[in-house]
Amino acid sequence: MATKRISPILKQLIRKPIARTTITDLSTIQQRSITYMPRPGDGAPRGVTLLPGDGIGPLVTGAVEQIMEAMHAPVYFEKYQVYGDMPKVPIEVIESIKKNKVCLKGGLATPVGGGVSSLNVQLRKELDLYASLVNCFNLPGLPTKHHHVDIVVIRENTEGEYAGLEHEVVPGVVESLKVITKFCSERIAKYAFEYAYLNNRKKVTAVHKANIMKLADGLFLESCREVAKKYPSINYNEIIVDNCCMQLVAKPEQFDVMVTPNLYGNLVANTAAGIAGGTGVMPGGNVGAEYAIFEQGASAGNVGNEKLIEQKKANPVALLLSSAMMLRHLQFPTFADRLETAVKRVISEGNHRTKDLGGDSTTQEVVDAVTAVLD
Repeated sequence: MATKRISPILKQLIRKPIARTTITDLSTIQQRSITYMPRPGDGAPRGVTLLPGDGIGPLVTGAVEQIMEAMHAPVYFEKYQVYGDMPKVPIEVIESIKKNKVCLKGGLATPVGGGVSSLNVQLRKELDLYASLVNCFNLPGLPTKHHHVDIVVIRENTEGEYAGLEHEVVPGVVESLKVITKFCSERIAKYAFEYAYLNNRKKVTAVHKANIMKLADGLFLESCREVAKKYPSINYNEIIVDNCCMQLVAKPEQFDVMVTPNLYGNLVANTAAGIAGGTGVMPGGNVGAEYAIFEQGASAGNVGNEKLIEQKKANPVALLLSSAMMLRHLQFPTFADRLETAVKRVISEGNHRTKDLGGDSTTQEVVDAVTAVLD
């Protein structure tokens, strides 16, 4: 009877277990999303108007400049010195923003009570930056009382209580007008629903006080309802502003996109920012049909904090994330992803945090840490 002979190579294969690719192995393979195909010329450097502003502004805008240089981002800055106590925004600054279409700015201090009018409001009106957007979300590794917070507050930016129409009727009696128009209410509602649609958001909540201001806030609600009908795939609801603040503190994860008149948006955005991790980490911007200004999302109440300025310990995270928003706006998505990923990694690792986040790092130490982990 003939015997079967097994070759030496076959013997080795039989003895050696066959390597199998496991799910764990697959997870270690570097993943890359489908490529971004730029149009010819998209890589040309873009000019950005830079306004360092008051107080901590030069510290945090300087942080952005360093990171952009480290990434070799295709942007260059046209820097202008503008301060909150100026009577008005210099004409050359307005011309620069209109030329570049995009501006990055630090905080501008606004005098309380008397003094000059707010330069922030002047910029919004001059450039018709009718939509303010603030993204309030939990950062991985940053402890907060609430989890799963990811709220976008979209605020009408040009009218309402910020119209600046005030006068003294008789001594001791001041009249301040709140202006609400159908045109401005409709366009901010359209922007909110368009944002939700383009970003795969599921719900838009209109914030109002129409139970008391029946005509003004009633007109705002009417406009939101009309626009909502055109987006049947997006859930729409309404909430009175005082109940909204209570619900934000109690159960913020119920909110997704919020659309508000001017003053309510300021209050809601700052409340949401405080819940999600603080104003020092929340990005934001102001946008209109032609121009956009990116800045710290929630109130820059620490803009004039002398101790932070002296110790050089201002938190640059909010403006760095706002800069990532700016890079996406300029159609540089890969640079935006690199910057956002690096910032989130530094926050998550927890070794370099400023005092407001429970650490003791300087602005420069945070910048160096972000630079070190840039992909």
